[in-house]
Amino acid sequence: MEKINQLQAGGHDRPNGVAWEEATGPIAYPEAVARMDARQTAIRDGSGEELIWLLEHPPLYTAGTSADPAELLQHRFPVFDSGRGGRYTYHGPGQRVGYVMLNLNERGRDVRCFVHALEGWVIAALGEFGIAARRAEGRIGIWCDDAQGREAKIGAIGVRVRRWVTAHGFAVNVNPDLSHFAGIVPCGISEFPVTSMAALGIDAGMADLDAALRRHFGSFLAAVGD
Repeated sequence: MEKINQLQAGGHDRPNGVAWEEATGPIAYPEAVARMDARQTAIRDGSGEELIWLLEHPPLYTAGTSADPAELLQHRFPVFDSGRGGRYTYHGPGQRVGYVMLNLNERGRDVRCFVHALEGWVIAALGEFGIAARRAEGRIGIWCDDAQGREAKIGAIGVRVRRWVTAHGFAVNVNPDLSHFAGIVPCGISEFPVTSMAALGIDAGMADLDAALRRHFGSFLAAVGD
């Protein structure tokens, strides 16, 4: 059974009127997708609230709509078709996954703007930990310099929009086992390594990142078109 810390309505516990949940245990991927599908439908028909859902998954790989089977190098973990954009990515313990379910019918109907704002939100949150995260021209995701001074990926972005309601979102490497990424070509990019907050020497946990994300949530919504 899913364990969730569902923040209560009112004040800053419900930022900008959007429901916010933080799972306290790993959530199976099919369960998460089923819940997102149902929530998208509910948001679209007006029976459900917009939702930010922060969680972790057991170790697994997901294939986006542009995934190349040649980029699945080892079947080390279960592989799921995700329905989101992008290629192969890894999810697992120590990685914060953010599923973002917003109604773009009320926020400008601009998917490119939404993705750009999503990147900016994660970049701003990581900045609180002294990480100079950034976008990279021609490469989706969140990038920074790793401990060896190489450009490396610290976060992934992948979204699905159906009838202007969003799902999926971002994943930030807090303290995952980075060797698990070796089973795929992450997001189809082989020439750059992956890194994490822990690999950068930052002693921070999920709750710390969640709090930073909450602090920058209003700016993210404004950039989307609140």
